[in-house]
Amino acid sequence: MIKDIDLSIIELVVFDFDGVFTNNFVYVDEHGVEQVRCNRSDGLGLKKLKEININSYIVSTETNNVVQARAKKLGISCLNAIEDKGSAVKDLVKSLNIDLGRVMFVGNDINDIPAFKAVGFPVGVADSYNDIDEYILFKTIRLGGCGAVREICDMIYSQYIKSGKLNV
Repeated sequence: MIKDIDLSIIELVVFDFDGVFTNNFVYVDEHGVEQVRCNRSDGLGLKKLKEININSYIVSTETNNVVQARAKKLGISCLNAIEDKGSAVKDLVKSLNIDLGRVMFVGNDINDIPAFKAVGFPVGVADSYNDIDEYILFKTIRLGGCGAVREICDMIYSQYIKSGKLNV
């Protein structure tokens, strides 16, 4: 479990969107407009990461503009319509001059495996598909779209504080 993992060295957290920020459901109206359900508490968690100067991004294969809209509301950067998340994460990390070993990727499905393989801290949400289990360090307690993002942020923040890197 996470007790043996030092999350205080993380410099960047990259999140998948569908199944992580959402419960992986999609609502479609009679005009074909898609909507998703997100958890408001995730925004407070992301603010904690900003407080300790840890960047966060969304990297998603989804092409729907709802991903960009949610990212904008949360105040984090977003790359969507990404086919190869592993390459996207590597390019992002290179542009930020961060060591891949200090990056966490949070996902839920097989299209996240290239990103899991690229980073030092691959994590799945509680309701992730078992196909990813061999590629991740642990799963969250909370389900995707039900506070999993907040849980990750709280874990990192807590370890960062306990490490003495920030006094609060």
